[in-house]
Amino acid sequence: MDILFLGTSSGTPTKTRNLSAVAVQKAGARPWILIDCGEGTQHRLLHTPLSLPRLQAICITHMHGDHCYGLPGLLASAAMSGRSEPLTLIGPGALREWLALTEQATHLQLGFVLHFVDVAELTGRQGQVLVEGFSISALPLSHRVPSFGYEFVETGLPGKLDVAKLKADNIESGPLWGRLHRGEQVTLADGRVIDGRDYQLAPEAPRRVIVCGDNDNPALLAGHAGSADVLVHEATFTQAVAARLGAGPQHSSAMSIARFAADAGVANLILTHFSPRYKDGGAGLTIGDIEQEAKAHYGGKLFLARDLEVFHLDREGELRRASYPSD
Repeated sequence: MDILFLGTSSGTPTKTRNLSAVAVQKAGARPWILIDCGEGTQHRLLHTPLSLPRLQAICITHMHGDHCYGLPGLLASAAMSGRSEPLTLIGPGALREWLALTEQATHLQLGFVLHFVDVAELTGRQGQVLVEGFSISALPLSHRVPSFGYEFVETGLPGKLDVAKLKADNIESGPLWGRLHRGEQVTLADGRVIDGRDYQLAPEAPRRVIVCGDNDNPALLAGHAGSADVLVHEATFTQAVAARLGAGPQHSSAMSIARFAADAGVANLILTHFSPRYKDGGAGLTIGDIEQEAKAHYGGKLFLARDLEVFHLDREGELRRASYPSD
């Protein structure tokens, strides 16, 4: 699986960081999913191999502008590029009304169907949306407006043939193995009739990635984050700045999310959504301050995302920075 960051700033963009947007994609596959769509997201996409015709779902975490103001423009560009396939759009109920008003006011004609799913419907035990390669469910978070995280779980993983059992039963490799892999019943040259289901191993465990919207209470992810291979979460401030600003912004500090991740046993933590007051270098507050604070409270594999950075999660659950497309 690949996780590509299209924007990692909060509130306003900087010279090096766009507003919130993350793409999730199976490595080597063309369909992809977009989580949030801050202003300028479609311009960031021009620097990637991701294409709007292959976009299969958009998940909006909450209705703050730095997470959704880029959506009408992206949809308009998809229409102008000739998209005709339906597109799944998941988000708060207000998103549908806002888009309808925007379409009316700007005479936007998409030319493709938007299948809207209210994110509140995905927070129950059975709530999920299935797209190619993934199931999508939602986790309620805590912010000034209703905010959610999205959990992406792999689907359609093929089982593997039990090669050791095939060899032990003197079944030579060849086209028959392909039929057995498909679960077919076959007759061997010696007259034996065997069932492919008897020679299949269980599929590998699906990989799980959680991408969160704004959230001042990481504990709401308890029971979910520990089983995820990767947790993507905001770290808008360091604790000192968060304490000075008070509870009003309702964002997490690097310390608060790092402590939670350590207690929950999160294997891979990616921090994003950094306040523009933190520069990438130089004097004053820097992104390095956020990293240093997080490392003081979390001993797992920690990354601080940069725009257009790709992370590859392999079958063994190892996360690493990767070139795009991943190998």
